Amino acid sequence: MSERLRMQVHGMPWTVRVTGRGQPVLLLHGFSGSGLSWAGVAGLGERFRAIVPDLPGHGGTGWAAAEPAPGTGRAGRPVANGPKDAGRSRASVERTADDLATILRRLGASRVDVVGYSLGARVALRLAIVHPEVIGRLVLEAPSAGIVDPAARESRVALDTERARLVVEEGIEAFAERWEAEPVLAGEAALPAAARESQRAIRRANTPLGLAASLLYAGQGAMEPLHDRLVEVRAPVLVIVGADDPVRARAEAVAAAIPGARLATVAGAGHAPHLERPDRFHALVLDFLTEAAP
Repeated sequence: MSERLRMQVHGMPWTVRVTGRGQPVLLLHGFSGSGLSWAGVAGLGERFRAIVPDLPGHGGTGWAAAEPAPGTGRAGRPVANGPKDAGRSRASVERTADDLATILRRLGASRVDVVGYSLGARVALRLAIVHPEVIGRLVLEAPSAGIVDPAARESRVALDTERARLVVEEGIEAFAERWEAEPVLAGEAALPAAARESQRAIRRANTPLGLAASLLYAGQGAMEPLHDRLVEVRAPVLVIVGADDPVRARAEAVAAAIPGARLATVAGAGHAPHLERPDRFHALVLDFLTEAAP
């Protein structure tokens, strides 16, 4: 069974794909992807009821309610004013976690396992801290808990503001080429041609305004840092990181701060083990989600 659902949550459209039966698992993609990015681990749908949303600003999901939102210009363009506007957009990590809790309730999924990648892992962390009642087990791939240092936050906001300007002014094709040249995505260059082209197509199917909103409102500088709240996570946690991930230390810090969290390092993978080493990633996730409760 596979469904593509269109849902309204407090006036904002969401696209959610639901596949399979059994214990529900929520799959949260990374920046510039969409729910289609999880096709490489579609086998989870054979064992679980996979709930796969497009996150705000991506795919078929909006980034604001239908009415003009504060923080946008006259033409609907996101205003690049940084963290002080983060709560005004529905693309923020905080609002996204709240919306997902609402979506899960509507789908009758009162308790789910969650697998989140990069941006999706940050949303998953927020969900686990603020809505712990909905979380069963938690898999965090290449996670970050945000940025604590004010100067570093300001620097990241400035960088993401410039990226948002570029994607709006230059268009999705030029931005995608820039983004794919970032060191954090270097591992994609070694993907088989079909997988590489699939990710490129997913990235280019997004809209400039949507990605700009995600950069401005859900970026690491815009989100509320969660480092001091990681001790609140009570769900069993598996952190997966590629051995060659240039920002590997962020994931290791998250794993070290969550009580009882396990860390799995995937050899021969960079920032996206689910793409670069899909068999190993699938085995780690499946073993973790199906093991007997302690």
